[in-house]
Amino acid sequence: MKNRYYVCLIGFLLAVSAVAQEKFELFKYGDMDQWVTRRIEESAIIGGNVKHLYELGPEMELDGNNPYVNQGGSPWGNSNVMAKVVGIVKTNTSVYPEKRWYGKCARLETHIESVKVLGLVNITVLASGSLYLGDMKEPITGTKDGEKALNCGVPFTKRPKAIRYDYKVKMSDQKDRIRLTGFSKKSVVKGKDAAIMVCYLQKRTEDAEGNIIAKRVGTAAVKYTSSTDWNNAATYEIMYGDITGSSNYVPELMALGTGGYHARNSKGKSVMIKETGWADKDEKPTHILVQFTSSIGGAFVGSPGNTLWIDNVGLVY
Repeated sequence: MKNRYYVCLIGFLLAVSAVAQEKFELFKYGDMDQWVTRRIEESAIIGGNVKHLYELGPEMELDGNNPYVNQGGSPWGNSNVMAKVVGIVKTNTSVYPEKRWYGKCARLETHIESVKVLGLVNITVLASGSLYLGDMKEPITGTKDGEKALNCGVPFTKRPKAIRYDYKVKMSDQKDRIRLTGFSKKSVVKGKDAAIMVCYLQKRTEDAEGNIIAKRVGTAAVKYTSSTDWNNAATYEIMYGDITGSSNYVPELMALGTGGYHARNSKGKSVMIKETGWADKDEKPTHILVQFTSSIGGAFVGSPGNTLWIDNVGLVY
C-alpha cells in the first residue's frame, strides 16, 4: 500500500514538474485585444457608404482609401480588404473584433459579398473569414488570382512543441458548400463545411528565377465540423519531419502543397510556395505559417454563416 502511495506521489510530482517547465509564448497581438480600425469610403456609384475594416495591431484609427500596411510590427494579416475594380472602390469585411471577458477576440465569418453597377460590373463572391501570419497587398483589383496578393508566413527559426489558442465555432446547417467566384454561376461543392487551423514550419529558399522552394519542417492542423462553445487553451502538437506514416497524419490538411499558399519573393513578387519535400525531423525552420479560416475548400468556397472565434494564440515550448 505504501509503495503504491509513493508511486502515485512521484507521478504527481513529475506531472507538476512538466507543467512548470512548459513555456507558452503569445504571438505579438495574439491576445486579440488591440485593433486598427480603417475608415474606407466606397465609390459613389455603388452608394458611397463608409465601411470599417479591422486589422490586428496597435489601437488606432486610419481614415482614407489608402492601401494598408501592417502597423506596429504586427505579424497578422486577414481577409478584410479594400478592392479597386475598374476604378470602383469596394470593401469586404469578414474578420471582426468582438468583446470577450475583459478584452477582445477575433470573429471570422463566411458570407456573400456583391457589387453591381449596370453596364460596368456585376460581381457576387463568397468570402470566408481568414486570419493568418503575413500581410496582404492592396488594393485588390479582381477576384481572379486574388490569392496572389497574399504574403503568407513570417520569418521564424524556433522549434515549438505545440500551438495553443482559445476557440469557439458556429457551423452552418447546410449539408453542402457553394462556390461563388464572381464570374460564374453559383455551384454546389459536395461536403459539409468546416473551420480550419493550419500551422506549418517551413525551411524556405529562393532560386535564381524568384521561385520560393520549401521543405516542411513541422506540421499541425485541425478542422472543426460541429458547433461548440469556448474551448480554452486548446493545444495541438507540432509534428516534425516526414509525418506521412503517423496515425495523426491527415492528408486533406497536412499534405505538401496543401492550401496553395503564396509568399512575396526578394523581388517583391507574390509566387506560390513550392513545397518539395519533408525536412529532416531535426531541421530548423526559416518561416512559420499559421492560418485560421471559417470555411474549408479554398477561395470562394464555403457555407454562409460559418463562424470561428479565436483568442490568445501562441506557441508552447
